Amino acid sequence: MNRKATALDVAKRAGVSRSAVSLVLNGRGDGNVAKESQDRIRLAAQELNYSPNAIALSLRNQRSRVIGIVSDEVVVSPFDGNIIGGADDVARSRGFVTVVMDTELDAARDASAIETLLDRQVDGLMYVTVGLKPLDVPHGMLRVPSVLANCYDSSPKPQLHHVIPDEITGGRDATEHLLQLGHRDIALLAGAEGSPAAPLRVEGYRDAYAAAGLSVRADRITMAGWDIDAGFHGAMKLLDGVSPAERPTAIMCANDRLAIGVALAAARLGLSIPADLSVMGYDDEARIADTMVPALTTMALPLREIGRAAMTTLLDSIEGVSGTDTAETSVETMVPCRLVIRESTGPAPTR
Repeated sequence: MNRKATALDVAKRAGVSRSAVSLVLNGRGDGNVAKESQDRIRLAAQELNYSPNAIALSLRNQRSRVIGIVSDEVVVSPFDGNIIGGADDVARSRGFVTVVMDTELDAARDASAIETLLDRQVDGLMYVTVGLKPLDVPHGMLRVPSVLANCYDSSPKPQLHHVIPDEITGGRDATEHLLQLGHRDIALLAGAEGSPAAPLRVEGYRDAYAAAGLSVRADRITMAGWDIDAGFHGAMKLLDGVSPAERPTAIMCANDRLAIGVALAAARLGLSIPADLSVMGYDDEARIADTMVPALTTMALPLREIGRAAMTTLLDSIEGVSGTDTAETSVETMVPCRLVIRESTGPAPTR
């Protein structure tokens, strides 16, 4: 049987000291080991199939190298799982593992989930939600380094850092895309009443209109909900029995499921997308936005990026990386959404 490679073997192959190998593979190379040497160490470790002994590392550092993640329904929902995927990417790259518990929208289970993870000596905690929302932070999260992803502390003086999408800019960029195509009459199916994200996207829509020197028609903004049938009925109210001169030339939707409903309504009425009506979604939901016919132009929510940013913030706090002291930094990180242009939007029709 071949002998298992050691840190000394990695050091010899990379031409560095054993302490340099330890620093790099334990996530403390930046500022201590030159970038070129770090690259050689990682390559040597990969070639030798070497990884640090997790138990020995935990004993030396008095850390478990485990991060607990609690979600409201991310695990059991088809949405927003990429937040956890992005967080796990960063954790694994820095020698940590993640343990995930889902409360299935039962807030009464939050405290017990946190306590269960704390009993297992996790080094830090992350709370992840489906959709942007305020959170009554479980008290146990204040006992270890913790971070919020896609949610924010509902208390008047937030105590935890949160990482959320930049919804205002997302709404503005979506509207500006349609304005640049010549649309001036753009309706907005803005989501559900009570959603924290919905008014932010409406604000972005209004900002884009104001920047273009245009007025917003109040009847063009509808809090429609989130589902396909809501998009269908919302579009029918805007389009059915309305003359071409009076109907909107584009409909923006607060998510991609609403956009499906709009497309179904357009088909019912014999309208061609985008020749007669441009349709804009939001989320870039997998196997929906890119497979629609025509494929849907949409704003991509940066879910994986949110997870990565939140985990990076958390691990930097745990490992004492310079500049992560909460007294010195903001409690908020906003991650930009990304415009994905496909075939459902085009120049405004002449009328």
